[in-house]
Amino acid sequence: MDEKNNELELTEELLTEEVAADYDEDSADGTAETGKLYIVATPIGNSRDMSPRGKAILETVDMIAAEDTRRSMVLMNKLGIRNRLVSNHKFNEYGKAEHFVNEMLAGKSIAVITDAGTPCISDPGNELIRAAVRNGIPVIGVPGCCAAVTALSVSGFDLSSFLFYGFFPRENADRRKLLEKLRHGDTRTFAFYESPKRIMDFVEFFIREDAKVQMCLCNDLTKLHEMAFRGTPAEVKEQLLAKGNYEKGEYAVIIEVQEEYIFNKTEHTVTAEAMIVDAMLQGGLRAKDAIASVMADPNNSYSKNELKAAALNLKRLFGEG
Repeated sequence: MDEKNNELELTEELLTEEVAADYDEDSADGTAETGKLYIVATPIGNSRDMSPRGKAILETVDMIAAEDTRRSMVLMNKLGIRNRLVSNHKFNEYGKAEHFVNEMLAGKSIAVITDAGTPCISDPGNELIRAAVRNGIPVIGVPGCCAAVTALSVSGFDLSSFLFYGFFPRENADRRKLLEKLRHGDTRTFAFYESPKRIMDFVEFFIREDAKVQMCLCNDLTKLHEMAFRGTPAEVKEQLLAKGNYEKGEYAVIIEVQEEYIFNKTEHTVTAEAMIVDAMLQGGLRAKDAIASVMADPNNSYSKNELKAAALNLKRLFGEG
């Protein structure tokens, strides 16, 4: 065990030296070089998941842009990192981006971290990255934990392709629109985040809609009491109720749409021409606006190109008539 610990410590020392070499702020002619922007993934619950490279970068950069400095300070203390934390949350990232860019243009390097997991995945960071790219500042990803990817990896669902939607909508109308998208999608597997206070409402929505899906709800991933709830929405609800204190800990949710529930786009029940004419008559619309109206209809199964072709057919028919 001591030999392994010594080997790990040596690896961390080498990584720290390697990272430190990147921060030689003076170039050969004595002028300051542009700094770098590091996007560093942090643990989602277990501090031992912090990568040695990520730790070395957080120790060596000039400052750390954190979503919540108080929460990040807890992790920094666990990792023994003493460095400057500067807030970079969703309410101030637009104003802070210019400040950070100026710091990097002056030769300082900055690491972006979120409260947990990989920055920019339903978390702040994108505005700063875009500003850095516009100014020619190198942006370097330091991979590590991501709750959505971790939940996908243990779901057992088809992962040949998947979509990540972030947090599930709150309003039922928006939820129904999204459910229609899931049924029309080219993939069967979808990842979401949900808060513990809304998790039961989330599951009950799928029950009310009689949605033919399988669920994998991952709670408190990587923590001591992590749990996964699996099955149909009704089965998952029973498991949550049996747990009792399900309103604690964050949830990463994976949904797999069953094949019989997928809407077959080739099975058109109404012609595209009929849908366009109906939209024109009902709304007093021109053909172009009618196409946009049909595209926004959740019951529409035609592509934009198919609708344009139908509009041309109507034009030819009426022209010949």
